[in-house]
Amino acid sequence: MNQDTYRRLAKHLDNMPAGYPATDSGVEIRILKRLFSTDAADLATHLTLLPEDARVVARRAKLPVEEVSQRLAKMEQKGLIFSKHSRSGSAPKYQAAPFLIGIWEFQVGRLTPDLVRDFEEYLPHLMPDWEKTPQIRTIPIGESIGTQMKILPYEQAEAIVSCQDLIVVAPCICRQERQLMGEGCGKPLETCLSFGSGAAFFQRNGLGRPINQEEALAILRQANEAGLVLQPGNSKQSGFICCCCGDCCAALRSLKHHPQPTSVLSSAFFAKVDKELCTSCGVCETRCQMEALDFNDSAPIVNLDRCIGCGLCVPTCPSEAIILERKSALEQPNIPANTAMTHIQLGKARGKLSNYGLVMLALRSKIDRLLAKK
Repeated sequence: MNQDTYRRLAKHLDNMPAGYPATDSGVEIRILKRLFSTDAADLATHLTLLPEDARVVARRAKLPVEEVSQRLAKMEQKGLIFSKHSRSGSAPKYQAAPFLIGIWEFQVGRLTPDLVRDFEEYLPHLMPDWEKTPQIRTIPIGESIGTQMKILPYEQAEAIVSCQDLIVVAPCICRQERQLMGEGCGKPLETCLSFGSGAAFFQRNGLGRPINQEEALAILRQANEAGLVLQPGNSKQSGFICCCCGDCCAALRSLKHHPQPTSVLSSAFFAKVDKELCTSCGVCETRCQMEALDFNDSAPIVNLDRCIGCGLCVPTCPSEAIILERKSALEQPNIPANTAMTHIQLGKARGKLSNYGLVMLALRSKIDRLLAKK
């Protein structure tokens, strides 16, 4: 019976836009068993993509409201679901969290060697869905943006930070994971920025600490010095910015083995080398996280199948031989308006969500809300 509960949860997560595919080894079930109690796993299957009151979830699960409220609060604290709390003090609303990006990132500070080993085994099964619609995108570091280059606000980390009321910084779970396994890169750990409701969730559950805009900008400068790639969520209203390295980041590590990383990561720019200015010093090669620079007898050649337009190679070039250029209009990535639209696109690309399915989900939630009032 317990095994059936975890299989139902695995299927429930896989039916969500981000996916949770089954494997022959059953590693996905082992992960769920490490994270969820049987009761928590069962209750999680009654949550949807839409934020709902505990009383709605309770009616769906056929359990007392007070019991469900307490259990959902504990599940939130363990990073198993997502919640939104109103400033007015009204009842919190709970919703299902995807495994990636979501439940896994909420385990920051709680990792164990066994959990990490299971995640590493499972990671190759998760990445193929990212090729359909990525959940993150790459934006250039501020120092790589020339005054002549047209750049949109959602393509610039400093602009994203400057419009945030609440910012929380948390340790990078990827570098924390590799550090736990004795394979850390030594780069800064406390670098993951979250905003808005995501930041409130991290702060409320002790996963990060609030900082002001100036502190966040200092972290971005530190990321440049350390050679970290800036990756916000793949939407114009991004809820986070990750500062990633090719040694630890689950996405970048996986994409290093991909023949065309640029076909997977959403990026609007690419690096270009002026051979007349280049002295072949090799500094850019050490900064590149995707091994996109191929040195020949003289200047490096940028492999456009591998260059993700992060701009790390630009500011440290002593001869100013490298610049970023914008891709052609036809090559520009389609950036969804917000996270909800990103998930809708991903769900449709995976064949797990349709316009009809969205309507039925909203209708079901409305009916359950009305019935829960009785």
